[in-house]
Amino acid sequence: MKKFILIPVALLAISLVAFTPVSDPLKTGDAIPNETLKMKDVSGKMISLKEALKENGLLVMFSCNTCPYVLKNQSRTIEAMNYARKFNVGVAILNSNEDKRGDDDSFEEMKEYAKNQNYTDYAWYLVDENSKQADAFGANRTPECFLFNKQGKLVYHGAIDDNAGDAGAVTRKHLNVAMEELYSGKEVTVKESRSVGCTIKRKS
Repeated sequence: MKKFILIPVALLAISLVAFTPVSDPLKTGDAIPNETLKMKDVSGKMISLKEALKENGLLVMFSCNTCPYVLKNQSRTIEAMNYARKFNVGVAILNSNEDKRGDDDSFEEMKEYAKNQNYTDYAWYLVDENSKQADAFGANRTPECFLFNKQGKLVYHGAIDDNAGDAGAVTRKHLNVAMEELYSGKEVTVKESRSVGCTIKRKS
């Protein structure tokens, strides 16, 4: 009789671990998590988000090499990077797909992808080992954006724009507008939007 009781209990424990939810996303005004944590960039350097922060802030984008939404939105990512450069906002693109690190999101594949996308020209493309930063940020999607001001406080979280599925139907470029407002010393009007993309592939 005991066997029939213990087996379901063990299965329940496994289920609870497997479906433990990720932390809630950062809220407006929250500070950059783990800002001194060093992560490996595709250049081979070890970089922290504190070091990536520039005079007017920091854009942290959770991304990868493989998600169809990332690939579809790549030109928009490059545009956002150019905006960041224009307004002297640092860019850190984090690959948190730890479960695919031995596959298409390996370090070698990241280096090739960054080269093809000219990430190395301005943005740091960093390995988020064991999805530590994704967990700290409460990030779940690729792409998913977190924009911080020069004090390292969150001013915008969410999508690049308001139509992930159709670039031609975009009516508002949330991230670019937020950087413009940040640079102008204005309060960011849209502080949060819904990210649409692939789930971050955390280690099973």
